[in-house]
Amino acid sequence: MHLNSALLFSRYAKGYIREDSRILEIGPAGIPSEYQKLANVPSATWHFIDFSDTRYIDAATSKLTYTMQDAYRFPVPDNEYDIILSGQVIEHVQKPWLWLKESKRVVKPRGLIVTINPVSWPYHEAPIDCWRIYPSGIEGLAEEHGLAVELCVCESLEAERLREGKVRGPLIPGRSYTYPETAAYTRFALRWNALVGSLPVVGRRVLVPIEVAFDVVSVLRKN
Repeated sequence: MHLNSALLFSRYAKGYIREDSRILEIGPAGIPSEYQKLANVPSATWHFIDFSDTRYIDAATSKLTYTMQDAYRFPVPDNEYDIILSGQVIEHVQKPWLWLKESKRVVKPRGLIVTINPVSWPYHEAPIDCWRIYPSGIEGLAEEHGLAVELCVCESLEAERLREGKVRGPLIPGRSYTYPETAAYTRFALRWNALVGSLPVVGRRVLVPIEVAFDVVSVLRKN
């Protein structure tokens, strides 16, 4: 999970998780997941589903509650969970309209489907990469399945954090500035921009851009 995803979850989604919530997280990046740790609601029931051969949680596949053979058929009873949660998953699903239909099946009436998905990241296979879905796209998928849109926001809270820190230089959509592949460049850019940014006129011309992630967080309610 990258920083912007964590920040969006904490600001917009964390508050929906109650002490008695039953949560199914699709495609966790670890068990316990980072979202589970951020939620910090020990009494909530937190279950996990993924393919058995996923490489993203390594040996923790044995801790999955459910394993899938088909992305569009979850081995889960109808109306089982209060919240279906996924982060950095839907962009890797070839047919998100079918995936969302299946998510709706297993969430309880009045339950929530919470997704966080990137829109600024370059192509990245995991093992496939298919979509960048903006709020209007999420709203279209929700309408197709009769889901009410409680929230759908596209933001970079990473950019907000850097601006609050008075960081100099342009911030451009891309990968997270804390991502391992960008972290070394980010450190250079922050030092360079701090050094030259105070120079009159010339300094502004040689400032280098810093990549920040933009993501969409959505909360959809089953009627």
